[in-house]
Amino acid sequence: MDLQPQLSSVSQDASQAQDERNEAKDPLDLVGGPFAVIESDPGVFTSLTRKLGVRNIELVELYDIEPWAVDHLNPHGLIFCFLWRKDNHRPTEFEDPAAERVWFANQLSDDACASHAILNVVLNCPEIDIGVNLQMFKEDTQNMTPVMRGLAVTNSPLLRQAHNSLARPADQRGALNALATTTLDIAKSKLKAKAPVKTKTTPKRGTKPPPAKRAKTVVTKDEQEDEPEGDEAYHFVGYVPAYGKVWELDGLKSGPLEVGELSPPNSDWMNIARPALRMKMEKYGGSAEGGSNIRFSLLAIVDGVYEKASDELELLKRERIALENRLEVGWEIKVDPALMVSARDLNNASPSSTGTTYAKDFGARKQDMNIKILDMPERNLIPAWEACIRNTLRAKVAVEDEVEKGMKSNADHVKRTFDYEPFFTSLIERLHSEGLLSALLDLDENGRKIKGGSNDMNKPKAPANGKGKH
Repeated sequence: MDLQPQLSSVSQDASQAQDERNEAKDPLDLVGGPFAVIESDPGVFTSLTRKLGVRNIELVELYDIEPWAVDHLNPHGLIFCFLWRKDNHRPTEFEDPAAERVWFANQLSDDACASHAILNVVLNCPEIDIGVNLQMFKEDTQNMTPVMRGLAVTNSPLLRQAHNSLARPADQRGALNALATTTLDIAKSKLKAKAPVKTKTTPKRGTKPPPAKRAKTVVTKDEQEDEPEGDEAYHFVGYVPAYGKVWELDGLKSGPLEVGELSPPNSDWMNIARPALRMKMEKYGGSAEGGSNIRFSLLAIVDGVYEKASDELELLKRERIALENRLEVGWEIKVDPALMVSARDLNNASPSSTGTTYAKDFGARKQDMNIKILDMPERNLIPAWEACIRNTLRAKVAVEDEVEKGMKSNADHVKRTFDYEPFFTSLIERLHSEGLLSALLDLDENGRKIKGGSNDMNKPKAPANGKGKH
């Protein structure tokens, strides 16, 4: 009896049942939802890129745009965060055939500007490994208009869930509340539009006419710019080199704006972006004297520091093995005894000689190192081994620092995204049920404030004569 068809049928049924359970657990999202506000923090943005599947990059904050502060980082792109004000632009500024090759999406959700800025930058950097999900998303939206790409971003469960997972629970509830309020306001406006228009009635004899309405004062353009806005809104703009030019990618504008041309194409793109950044900083730098009220921040997308430090450590571990394979018997007594002790400690701390590597050119670097060691004279092997151990100790410290930084960032993420509201709600309810809440609030049985309560005792009392001390 052939059992293979039966086993195949059972396997298909089990697979179908598992798919049905997965669909019930994570139903297809056809409606979508709002994007919540997230903090403008390098650690938060780095976590967002990793949740989206982008590998081996991180975001760091820049405190200056001069070459000494930026060039050693070799940034792939920049994200400029500033207090947004209405900015007029002409559509003709974006009529550039080269801009059609740039991946650019319009921002259609108010609080998704951080995700939009990151996507607009990383999807234009071919040297960045964006992962399978974002690669498929880029290919699917390649022939779309910027508006349709923005709609695809807004309706992507992957992007929305990754974004909202970094928001505080209070901000997530605020986003849902804002969505509900907007929906109700639209419904009310539609009902108001359908309501019958009241006809103008003729006043009866002997009655006074209604008071005349005051004419609206005309506000000039300068006065509008000087008016303070009720709600402060921050916005993110990306800067990235692509297709021989440097681009400003603002999701609220109709398309990519050319900052300058790279000539030659492999020249330092920061020299092109620096003047544009200075203009932005002067425009949005603050309102206080001397620009002391800084209302912007600048983030750089750079290669992952942990990945670079880990690759350096792994390369040094392999260099040590190659050197020890060339050394003759009894070489241990010829090296510095302190370094020999450190080498044994390194073996105890990390016994594995082949850890994970991240850089694409790691194999080529290792091959060049092996060739260099094979061609090295014997008299240089001992000094090279000692230098290798010293460099390994420094690289190990660098990796440990990055691990500690990652643990701190994860702890901050847990504290930020933990929902404390149920705890405080339960605490207040329990205090109320035990009859302890009124005493803490200095209230009597009728809910009235008790004069001379514990809170009033802590307040400074005024002098009896009503005059202060001079």
